[in-house]
Amino acid sequence: MAFVLSALAVAAGVGLARSADDHGRPDPVLAVAAELRCPACQGESVADSRSPIAAAMRQVVTDQVAQGRDRDEIRRWFVQRYGADVLTDPPARGVRLLLWGVPLLALLGGGWAARRTLRPGAARARPAAPWRPDARGARRVWRVASVGVVALVASVAVVADRLDPPARPAPADPVAVALQLAHDLETQNRYDAAAQMYQEALRDRPDDGIRLRFAFALLRAGDGGGAQRTAREVLAREPDSPDGLLVLGLAQRNSRSAEADRTLRRFLTVAPAHPAAAEIKRLLAAGQSTGR
Repeated sequence: MAFVLSALAVAAGVGLARSADDHGRPDPVLAVAAELRCPACQGESVADSRSPIAAAMRQVVTDQVAQGRDRDEIRRWFVQRYGADVLTDPPARGVRLLLWGVPLLALLGGGWAARRTLRPGAARARPAAPWRPDARGARRVWRVASVGVVALVASVAVVADRLDPPARPAPADPVAVALQLAHDLETQNRYDAAAQMYQEALRDRPDDGIRLRFAFALLRAGDGGGAQRTAREVLAREPDSPDGLLVLGLAQRNSRSAEADRTLRRFLTVAPAHPAAAEIKRLLAAGQSTGR
């Protein structure tokens, strides 16, 4: 019995230790999200922002972490889509990269030279030559070189201070980010979330092209009423918009409106070569054969 209790105590201790270790680890999703800039916010990371775009980006990070991707892979994924400015710490570029690199290279070179010059036994390993300085002279040369390196670093620091401060990198275009997120969500059949991203894009850019994509997303998400309202907004400005007529007719058909077939026939008249025309013809023919 005592043995069993001891075993249970050990197992409990191991479990507590693992639990404590898990609690001590940072959340990988929040860690990556903190390194991404919210395109729709001023100075906020994706981890801190409450905007819908940031929420969608956090969901993307969550999905990729669940797929086993590491921090660098996720960062590369975002950079490939939205550019390096989507990162809160974009890589150094231009003159400032040179200002950091020159002193570092000088210090590394000086350290290597010092190691060769001041290495114990270096003088014994090589035969003396009339032109070669003794150990005291080598140390004197090294001190002079060290002063030169320090002066170089100091001069670079002065130059860096006198440079105009680097312009804060402009965040990625929030509309472009929202549209890309919406497209990615549609490929995952997450049409509700995609519609929300299109709606966010419309707030900043009330464009009919975006509005039609929003209407299609609403239709696929099952919101036929919202799809009809959005399509009518486009048709009020452009009565012969092929995509406006298409989404309106399909939404009307889903709601069993008597106007659906008339709207779809008008679509075929306006855009007979539209990629969806053949499918709409089959749909109308099937409706006639069933007496709909």
